[in-house]
Amino acid sequence: MNRLLSHAFILLCASSLVLADDSSPLYFSAIPGALVKAKTRLAAGDKQLAKALKKLVADADKALAEVPPSVTSKEKLPPSGDKHDYMSIAPYFWPNPETKDGLPYIRHDGKVNPESRDAKANDSPAIKIMGDNIEALALAYFFTGNEIYAEGAAKVARTWFLDPATRMNPHLKYAQAIMGVNDGRGTGILEALNLSVAVDALGLLADSKAWPKDDQKALKAWLRTYHDWLLQSDPGKDEHHAKNNHGTFYDVQAVRIALVIGRIDPAKRILQEAKRRRIAVQIDPDGKQPLELDRTTSFSYSRFNLFALTELATLGEHVGVDLWNFTTDDGRSIRKAIDYMLPYADVPPKPWLLPQIKDKHESEFMPIFRLATLAYGGDAYETIIAKYEDASSKRFQLLFVK
Repeated sequence: MNRLLSHAFILLCASSLVLADDSSPLYFSAIPGALVKAKTRLAAGDKQLAKALKKLVADADKALAEVPPSVTSKEKLPPSGDKHDYMSIAPYFWPNPETKDGLPYIRHDGKVNPESRDAKANDSPAIKIMGDNIEALALAYFFTGNEIYAEGAAKVARTWFLDPATRMNPHLKYAQAIMGVNDGRGTGILEALNLSVAVDALGLLADSKAWPKDDQKALKAWLRTYHDWLLQSDPGKDEHHAKNNHGTFYDVQAVRIALVIGRIDPAKRILQEAKRRRIAVQIDPDGKQPLELDRTTSFSYSRFNLFALTELATLGEHVGVDLWNFTTDDGRSIRKAIDYMLPYADVPPKPWLLPQIKDKHESEFMPIFRLATLAYGGDAYETIIAKYEDASSKRFQLLFVK
């Protein structure tokens, strides 16, 4: 295909899409019914959503041009000697200046060691590319109906999950190792968040010839093995018991994959437990998140965990578990945490006086605020979103359509 989808073609596509049936596609990361609603509005000529579609298609075109990533592409071997095992180095740990060999590595919270981003020895860059590309390609296929995007997503998925020569083994034993201390930690499970998004998005290919039922069946077999490891392994249990954002994102990943493979009861159980394990523990009555404020990048981690909580609440909508409106007797709730951060993400923002050793990115609150609008109503959240110049082109406009 020629350098894919000019602006004129996108507008034409948006106005002439053949709609799917009334049932929502299997994509649990979006608000139930949102994708069909967005597709309907695009077909009716919605120019605002067309901006988001244009950006999505551009992301998908870029993904088509990239070589599908694989865990077998790294040069360094994991401790097992098997390149099919995922491996990475803990990002906040650095060589020890007090020892000749730099071991054991020591922690500098919030300061990323470049070693942990080196693709020659870490799979963390590759798993993010894989997740981002599959999501963009699968969504582009859903909204445009163009099989080239389904073919691209399927190619990336087969490379990462199914091809015997390149597939990842379904575990994360060697993720976020601390050099000189261990070969991997439960905290590394956080890096598979992109993996869970990818396998969720592949549900959008259900009607494409590029992703036959045998491939989906093989993927689900892989996911069942991985999900068992996630729930039953010592690293998985460690992450499950984490009280901060690691525990929240563990829940997000475990629930999302459970929904993809049809383990509805475990998904509901984790979501119900999140009321007391996450919301009641992580949020103060005034909306502060003390476990995230106790970091050198307290603003970033406050947003990060809040994003995880809103993702959990979105997943809960698919199975009838309401986290949006859960409130403890003393007033702890997701809404309280969002409202606490509201002035700090305004334009201009209220000054953040707590530790933050790297740049803040207030615009990253936009998806959270849109979800808050859908959950709670009112104009406060949308008023702030409208102040960001690029808001109309963001993907959340399609996933969390008003």
